[in-house]
Amino acid sequence: MTQLTGQPATDDDVVHLTVPADGGYLGVLRTATAGLAARLQFALDEIEDLRIAVDEACAMLLAIATRDAELECRFSVTEDALTVEVTVPTVGGATLPAESSFAWKVLTALTTSASATAAEGRATISLLTRRSGGY
Repeated sequence: MTQLTGQPATDDDVVHLTVPADGGYLGVLRTATAGLAARLQFALDEIEDLRIAVDEACAMLLAIATRDAELECRFSVTEDALTVEVTVPTVGGATLPAESSFAWKVLTALTTSASATAAEGRATISLLTRRSGGY
């Protein structure tokens, strides 16, 4: 089941999207990412970079997700930036790749910043991308 809702925040637009933690649904997240980045008037190469980063972040999370898990994706849209937070329940003892890994090199090369947290059986990867010329 896919759920798409928009909730206004203080100065941001926030979109929550939940899909099964299955590679077959990553296209939905990539499409939502591209649509929101286009809304912010990101350049085409910035949109593609962000789509790739979201795909890579999700792949990292799918590798440690529990069986029948759901990927929860939160998009926060501001005037000049898009923040994407992807969260998944994790199997016991699971860890994210080290920040020196190729996957993290990809995330940090394609976004303004990338970070991750893992606690209480859940892992989250946060990606922030600012539009060129944004502050």
